[in-house]
Amino acid sequence: MTGRLVLGGAPLGQPGDVGPRLKEVLASADVLAVEDTRRLHRLAADLGVTFTGRLVSFHESVEQSRLPGLVAAMRDGATVLLLTDAGMPSVSDPGYTLVRAAVDAGIVVTSVPGPSAVVTALAVSGLPCDRFCFEGFLPRKGGERRAALAALAAEPRTMVFYESPHRLADALVDAAAAFGDDRPAAVCRELTKTHEEVRRGSLASLAAWAAEGVRGEITLVVAGAVAGPSSLSPAELAAEVAIEEAAGATRKDAIRTIVARTGLPRRVVYDAVVAAKSP
Repeated sequence: MTGRLVLGGAPLGQPGDVGPRLKEVLASADVLAVEDTRRLHRLAADLGVTFTGRLVSFHESVEQSRLPGLVAAMRDGATVLLLTDAGMPSVSDPGYTLVRAAVDAGIVVTSVPGPSAVVTALAVSGLPCDRFCFEGFLPRKGGERRAALAALAAEPRTMVFYESPHRLADALVDAAAAFGDDRPAAVCRELTKTHEEVRRGSLASLAAWAAEGVRGEITLVVAGAVAGPSSLSPAELAAEVAIEEAAGATRKDAIRTIVARTGLPRRVVYDAVVAAKSP
């Protein structure tokens, strides 16, 4: 009988954030493919779990070589649990290659969902959460990073990035140049850990703060571009509301979303919708 691949959500900092299902799979999985074996031992000890499955390291430098053996194990009926150091596998972490290989082999892929720095940072940022995009890590080289940010200058959705603490100050300076000094943002540091900090402000003010040096795991959240009051015609405003309604929003909520996105008075957006409905 064919086995399965289970993606496990590891805690960002607090072991208590994971639920009983992850403990059960930790204890029962036949194979544990983990980004860092030392962290797995520490997590199991913190959770009071004894695992009996075979431990396999699965990180960026070895994941390709590990695929055949893991797929073969699942074909032979093994349950493989994939864990990264924190959060959900595959999200800017090892995992995608194994998921793709399992899918291609006709193996069931499921998950024990858990913490994610992306949605955690988004939720506590204080920035709009109705629509967002995750951009992963920005390029390390300055020129490539500035080009990537320039391409996002008109992005209307809230943007979430991962960033190294050593590159954060430069990234914020480049983001301010691309998006404007006053663009609202939030730097979320060490989420759920003892020294958790969420610093909110303009990109310029955050860049000045980060210039003094920052430590820890960083998730950066940046507000999307706001259209100017005269940039959308009444017909375009009505079309934007219609798109939100087609996605499942009520008329009231759709109008509220467009008001937040454009900065226009509610009456202007409402009148545009009414005009579009008139014969």
